[in-house]
Amino acid sequence: MQDDGFRLTLLIMEESKRQKQVAKLILEEMSAIFQREGMNIVDGGMISISKVVVTPDLLEARIYVSFFQIKDPEAMLHKIVDRTSEWRKFLGLKVKNQLRRVPELQFYNDDTLDYVAKMDEIFKKINEERDQAKTETEQ
Repeated sequence: MQDDGFRLTLLIMEESKRQKQVAKLILEEMSAIFQREGMNIVDGGMISISKVVVTPDLLEARIYVSFFQIKDPEAMLHKIVDRTSEWRKFLGLKVKNQLRRVPELQFYNDDTLDYVAKMDEIFKKINEERDQAKTETEQ
């Protein structure tokens, strides 16, 4: 039986220096590819690559895409995913001298902005309720 502390340690392991380098390279190149292909501004909204995480074996890259003022982010993410092989080919042409193998690309919706907006709303509500309660106790 495996110790829970050991499993937890494996889950929390920090990325290696090489993983960070490859992730940064992929982020920069994919951002440039999206810009060149006209994917950064679509339907009056913006699409950007917010983060890239590379697996320890460097064979898989998880690309987090952020959508700003896009009417249907899920449909747009689906369009991006449908072109995964094309994105991988473009990336391969750019990084062929830096990487032995071009990682498989997986795209995910980065909902960090939505989460931040939701948390701001919650904090505003808490502050309003606190101010209202303070006003009521003063009367």
